Amino acid sequence: MKLLPGPLRRRGNKDDDEKKPNGNGNGATTALRRPNAPDETAKEREKEAGRERLKKTAVEVPVAALGWVDERTGGGPFLRGFLFRKVPKGTNWYYTLGSATMFAFLSQAVTGIFLAMYYRPSATEAYASVQHINDEVFLGLLVRGMHKWGATVMVILIFLHMGRTFFFGAYKYPRELNWIIGVVLLILTMVMALTGYLLPFDQRSFWATVVAANITGTGPIMGPYLADFLRGGAEFGATTLSRFYAIHMLLIPGLIAALIGAHLFLVAKLGTTAPPWLKAEKARDLSQEEI
Repeated sequence: MKLLPGPLRRRGNKDDDEKKPNGNGNGATTALRRPNAPDETAKEREKEAGRERLKKTAVEVPVAALGWVDERTGGGPFLRGFLFRKVPKGTNWYYTLGSATMFAFLSQAVTGIFLAMYYRPSATEAYASVQHINDEVFLGLLVRGMHKWGATVMVILIFLHMGRTFFFGAYKYPRELNWIIGVVLLILTMVMALTGYLLPFDQRSFWATVVAANITGTGPIMGPYLADFLRGGAEFGATTLSRFYAIHMLLIPGLIAALIGAHLFLVAKLGTTAPPWLKAEKARDLSQEEI
């Protein structure tokens, strides 16, 4: 048996090649449809142009808003001088202690606001409100823990910052006023820690505050008057808790915020002190050159 090749395909004209029979089997032909490439390209270009316009608008809106505020307040030069300033050579992580203390204060302020929404400064309801925050409020235990341990962190950071300022000689001329403000901020931080310690109003916080007030009363001249002012009278009572709450929530944070603003202004105006070892090396080089 011989294998014969199949019949050759008949070559027709160009129109026959571009036509094929439809699925009905009746021999009718339909023209092949090709996609319209120029239309799809135009649509893609329009989409890309729309995305670019959105990006430009997203950038122009905040810039225009800042320009509007700057035109009416004139705060642009101050912000440029505050943000873009020279930093002395040798600046290291010790110089971040002040900023860390400020952010610890901001954390205390934010968490304190949320705790104040549920806390009740009453001698009969304070302890129960704290337990309610710990056990029933959503994320209440986390927020109270951040506030409680954040107070300890802030006290540690401000002591480290003051120690760094002292040992680096940053309290000398012309920064004496800034050093005084820092000392006042340290005292206010300790007072805020003391007044906040009483607010849970349990046995430990109550008797610890009694001891602290009695120690304050032993101070010379102003001691007894200051102790009476803190207690709200000669003895501890319901007024003491509300007074501590007002001092802790309103008086001390307002003073700290105002003094931090003055402190930052002086830092931006007077600059930052270089590390003392750089000054010592410079003096040593000059003495060798003279020899």
